[in-house]
Amino acid sequence: MGIETYDLKAKNSLMSFEFISLGSKGAINKRVQYQKIDADDDVYNLAFGDVDRATNDIDDFVITNNNDTTKVLATVASTVPIFIAKYPNAIIYAKGSTPTRTRLYQIGIAKNLEVINENFTIFGLLEDNKLEIFQKNKPYSAFVIIKKR
Repeated sequence: MGIETYDLKAKNSLMSFEFISLGSKGAINKRVQYQKIDADDDVYNLAFGDVDRATNDIDDFVITNNNDTTKVLATVASTVPIFIAKYPNAIIYAKGSTPTRTRLYQIGIAKNLEVINENFTIFGLLEDNKLEIFQKNKPYSAFVIIKKR
């Protein structure tokens, strides 16, 4: 995508990635986690957020405001091709923890759609739970990403 990203540390057979966001609020530990939604299929939820120091879980509701949103989102996006290379049949489901975050993801996808479309097909989930090929300037409640065959 040509956007600067943070260095990643892969864990758990590429099911989890960690990085450190560096910005105005200091160093913030972040995690991207791929979680199988159903044991019988290859659909994975892409979870992302700050690492809660007390629980070591992902907190995807915290607002960090570290002034590095573009770099953080590019880093999260950079895990997709790594994950798909290991799990080529994976279907990735992504949704923000709030409508505002989902909209932020949609803006990032739209800005980079041409590059994304080189290797992946991305779908938008409509409010009526129907999927369509992602289109710019159309509201979606979630996204589904698959590797082009």
